[in-house]
Amino acid sequence: MPINYARRLTGRQRAAQANRHLGIALAFVAGAANAGGFLAVRQYTSHMTGILSAAADDLALGAIEAAIDCAGALLAFLAGAACCAIMVNFARRRRLHSEFALPLLLEAVLLLVFGMLGARLQAIDVLVLPATVTLLCFMMGLQNAVITKLSNAEIRTTHMTGIITDLGIEAGKACYWNRDSQAVPLVAADWKRVRILAALVASFFTGALAGAFGFKMIGFGATLPLAGLLLAMAAVPIYDDLAARLRQGRR
Repeated sequence: MPINYARRLTGRQRAAQANRHLGIALAFVAGAANAGGFLAVRQYTSHMTGILSAAADDLALGAIEAAIDCAGALLAFLAGAACCAIMVNFARRRRLHSEFALPLLLEAVLLLVFGMLGARLQAIDVLVLPATVTLLCFMMGLQNAVITKLSNAEIRTTHMTGIITDLGIEAGKACYWNRDSQAVPLVAADWKRVRILAALVASFFTGALAGAFGFKMIGFGATLPLAGLLLAMAAVPIYDDLAARLRQGRR
């Protein structure tokens, strides 16, 4: 990955194009971790809508233990998002280049742990969940929070419901018949937005396919390339901060 491109992708100075490119890359990671992780832990971990609905169903059916499991997944996702906010604000107060790269570095490290120790982690309970499920939920909360903060909530990567809803809205605009051509404003689809949304959906689905086949063939080790991708994206801003710190030390 070219150094200047990586610096624009995850550095402090943001541009709309960099946000889109990073969103597409992270959608791939989220799709792979979510679909592949399901084969490993038998639970989807990227969206909390289903988790909350499952908790309500479990309570109604008297399955208290299953409802507590859902609460644990929700808390892990919440903790991941909170951790991202702490890291970003810590770096922002110190004007670090890596304010958005640091959460991605943490996600990469956790993916490495998941990939190398996944089988052993399944036997360890954190709160009420296996450590594997807790890690995946935490990582999804962390990732969704970082792309939300850097794009001012314009881009999501860990769940596709809102994105597909936006695509449906644009499709409705495209199909709308402007009978009165003099009406202002005309109803028209935002095709630039459509391309971005479609790219996010395609990237998530491609990542899901890659993750599912990867876990099917090689198991937990399928997360290691994902960790490598995150490390590559986060490395340059972190190096910039370390280099700046060294220069200040020499002075």
